Amino acid sequence: MAKTHFHNANLITPELHSVHRIIIIIIMLLPDSYRSENEMMKVINEECPNITRIYNIGKSSQGLKMYAMEISDNPGEHETGEPEFRYTAGLHGNEVLGRELLLLLMQFLCKEYNDENPRVRRLVDGVRIHLVPSLNPDAYELGSEMGNWALGHWTEEGYDIFENFPDLNSILWGAEDRGWVPRLVSNHHIPLPENYLNGSVSFLDATKLATETKAIISWMERTPFVLGANLQGGEKLVAYPFDMQRPPGSLRETPDDAMFRWLAMSYAHSHLNMIETYRGSCHGDDVTGGQGIVNQASWKPVVGSMNDFSYLHTNCFELSIFLGCDKFPHVSELPQEWENNRESLLAFIEQVHRGIKGVVRDTEGNALPNATISVEGIRHDVKTAAEGDYWRLLNPGEYRVTAKADGYTPQTKLCLVGYDSGATSSNLCSESMMEYKDNFQNITK
Repeated sequence: MAKTHFHNANLITPELHSVHRIIIIIIMLLPDSYRSENEMMKVINEECPNITRIYNIGKSSQGLKMYAMEISDNPGEHETGEPEFRYTAGLHGNEVLGRELLLLLMQFLCKEYNDENPRVRRLVDGVRIHLVPSLNPDAYELGSEMGNWALGHWTEEGYDIFENFPDLNSILWGAEDRGWVPRLVSNHHIPLPENYLNGSVSFLDATKLATETKAIISWMERTPFVLGANLQGGEKLVAYPFDMQRPPGSLRETPDDAMFRWLAMSYAHSHLNMIETYRGSCHGDDVTGGQGIVNQASWKPVVGSMNDFSYLHTNCFELSIFLGCDKFPHVSELPQEWENNRESLLAFIEQVHRGIKGVVRDTEGNALPNATISVEGIRHDVKTAAEGDYWRLLNPGEYRVTAKADGYTPQTKLCLVGYDSGATSSNLCSESMMEYKDNFQNITK
């Protein structure tokens, strides 16, 4: 049976002022292929050239480009102090709802920004948003509404991308067991092992990474993402890391467990029915305790997951959002699915501002990239980006935050994170072996 999806290149017009009307009409004619998905993105870019940019993060094993849309008030540019966010979909080509929701989200943000919706204006002006509808375009071409549960799940090379990342958990936990952390081994930005970098034969051999996985890793490394989520299917819940169980099978919470739980709840509790679990889950009893969220390792442990890798190799906190039991819903169900998820999609992006942010500079005002930002009591640090800016996701509370950089004296500041929306500004200035001076600088747009 032919695929039935949404979107038509001529549907976004100034006359269509009702978002609901747009969605109903668009869903009648959805892109049913890789090519039409790209055409839809081009139409959105033409409608909103001032806030959108199309680029690709790499190519699939069959040579298809993995397209992304950036939505920002200055597309193509990282603005100092502005966090970067990502939604990805299509890790498994047969789970299509996430793809369609991201295409709809692109259209929604474009139209509402042009209509001067204040909430959307704040989002687009204050966050650099990246949306990737299909991380596995080869496999998407195989999936269908009438296909079996697994058709299109893996890449053309036979990989499940989500669990195809280097296992950095074992490196960290092994070092912790030996007492090497943080003196010899860092608790963050764990580097890729030499046997991955040089391609030697081992369990982390580069040849065992999918072409798509390599492209995703490169994208993660060159973009200072703060928060992200991958949209999947086959269940209805939000799963947060750690995804891997610590041997011999015990659960292992991240040092940021409370923050991850909040992030997961921000999506699940904004969804129209994700926490309505009284009927159980898609495949048995409810595993979320009625909350719509679950620790992945306690549910279905995964070694080498995208979420664990993102947390341990970069600054980005990543979760998995499972959108529903039906991996390939019928076109008639899509308007309701958009309504179910619209508020959640927006609310989750807004969480990128939860915590502290700032810039680390020396006394001459020069930005210090790769400085380490530590929070007392949380054994996981983040690093500053190329322009010295940083973002640290934190729940409300009082924190002692320390900035460290090679050749500079560490500096500590007490930060209070409130309940209001927006990150607390905490600009830290490190000085090179000289008497401390008050040199904090506020970021203003």
